Amino acid sequence: MTDTTHLIGLLLGTEEDWPTAFETVIRRLGPITDGAGRRHRVETERVTIEPFDLRDRPRHDLVIDRLAYWYYHPREWLKKVALMDDVYLLNSPFTFQSMEKHAAYCAMLRLGLKVPRTVLVPFKNPPENPRYATTAKRYNRPFDLAAIAEDIGYPLFMKPYDGGQWIGVNRVRDAAELNAAYDASGERLMHLQESIEGYDVFARSLSIGAETMVMHFRPDRPMHDRYAVTHDFLEPHVGEEVVTISKLVNAFFRWEFNSCENLVRGTDVHPIDYANASPDVALTSLHYYFPWAMTALAKWTVFCVVTGRRPRLDLDTRRYFEIADRDDLSYEDKLARYRRLADDYFDTERYRDFCASRIPHLDEIVHEWVASPDFDGMLVKTVRSLYPAHEHETFVAHFRGLVGQWVDERSRVPEQPTF
Repeated sequence: MTDTTHLIGLLLGTEEDWPTAFETVIRRLGPITDGAGRRHRVETERVTIEPFDLRDRPRHDLVIDRLAYWYYHPREWLKKVALMDDVYLLNSPFTFQSMEKHAAYCAMLRLGLKVPRTVLVPFKNPPENPRYATTAKRYNRPFDLAAIAEDIGYPLFMKPYDGGQWIGVNRVRDAAELNAAYDASGERLMHLQESIEGYDVFARSLSIGAETMVMHFRPDRPMHDRYAVTHDFLEPHVGEEVVTISKLVNAFFRWEFNSCENLVRGTDVHPIDYANASPDVALTSLHYYFPWAMTALAKWTVFCVVTGRRPRLDLDTRRYFEIADRDDLSYEDKLARYRRLADDYFDTERYRDFCASRIPHLDEIVHEWVASPDFDGMLVKTVRSLYPAHEHETFVAHFRGLVGQWVDERSRVPEQPTF
């Protein structure tokens, strides 16, 4: 019987560590037999940027995209292969505009989540466009920025309605800092957002397909030390709420490779950011959690191509809004129904069965590779490419220790907790 070969494309920017890891895991996986006894092989290829005819047929079954949010040419290629050829995409280019965060805030407020109070304010400096200047002169109304801030209450955050990596985010404590931050914003649209003071935990969750890992995040630490390796930092029911919110956001917008940020104060979970076109999966920031991320990414992409999972470009938001609009349901009841919709979108039950029955050896493949000299060589190469020479020894030891902890724990406990 002839094997069916599936090609996964990687559309990349400057990254090298996780693509190398993903390619290695897929290469070591070998053939997969489906429920009908057919054999499948999965291969990877890094996608290049070049002219394309709209009638060309792509060779890829699935593309992991890390570039098109910023780079327009590959974005249009992704739209083409999704609309014309049913290529499966992580993530959908048709909801990139929602990844500017503003639409995501609106949608989650509509669904009843505890999003901090947020106000969008006009540009400090209007874009350089003669038509805009005329419109602004006629229709832009003057407003009192200080009054808006006073109404929200200090301290608060001023942050771009789009973007990432904490660029342009300012904690504002008074009117002087407010005006300075607004002056510095230039042509960027900004949100003023209530600050959740006295929060207990900053929980950052990374979602890949049907799986979500919730991590204890410390944004004030250096990047190599922001993810604390702790498994009991949330009460179980709070952890489940964070997972549900993450899955809900992703299913709602058809995002399958995304990270979400929540502030937990007591038992209240406040989503503050959940739209990241290129979530952090770098070895030198995820460290301990890096093997999990590569395992989840391999499982989800293999599941999609082998089972022939079809891309769903329509959002079908009404199903979610019908739950949101019911006055007879409590917040907890709505979350439970949202979770069912999300699990339905991600086909969670079938995914788990596929992983258990068709690729049960993948976890061990990752474990053996991460414990090998080959992985250590990649780790050393990555550190040397990112840190100055006098810090190489320190950071190689640092990341070896954290990854070694994962190897040791994984040897004792096969199932890794999600939070």
